[in-house]
Amino acid sequence: MNRLLQTRNEHPERAAEIDDTIRVAFSQTHAIFVLDMSGFSRLAVRYGIIHFLAMVHRLCVIAQPIIKQHQGKLIKQEADNIFAVFPTVALAVDAAVDLLKTLVAVNTGLPDSLDLFASVGIGYGEVLMVEDSDLYGNEMNLASKLGEDLARAGEILLTEAAFAQVDPAAGRWEKLEFSVSGLQLIAHKRLW
Repeated sequence: MNRLLQTRNEHPERAAEIDDTIRVAFSQTHAIFVLDMSGFSRLAVRYGIIHFLAMVHRLCVIAQPIIKQHQGKLIKQEADNIFAVFPTVALAVDAAVDLLKTLVAVNTGLPDSLDLFASVGIGYGEVLMVEDSDLYGNEMNLASKLGEDLARAGEILLTEAAFAQVDPAAGRWEKLEFSVSGLQLIAHKRLW
């Protein structure tokens, strides 16, 4: 990917040709799952960074088998975020529901200082997948906005493209409108 991007920068007259090469080599369609651990700043300030890092580690240990169980693939973990892809939006939503329910169950036996909370954004569409360790695309960006910036603890928000893939009879949903980073977004929140 880097070589192709460098060539594109050096030869802008070949941009269309190189873009086609990149799409053929890296384009894939997925449901994109972005989980954000809620309360990063509060936890890090109150208990220190090591406490927080231990909680991030515990969240990843809990999340990985749930993602795999729902046919998902963990792409990367950055700070307090988990990025995964799934073959369908339904599987991504099921994984998010199971993960959030698991966190509620885990929290019942822990002191408040160890409680884990998360929010999830889900998109659907074409992404550029780089070596199964990173992904780029509009739906990736939107899922990140939803999961990291807009969803509250315990919420699952879907982009419009993701929601278009959902069976309307599968769960209850609320349509929401947001304005963020100069964008007008419509999202769909799963109701419990």
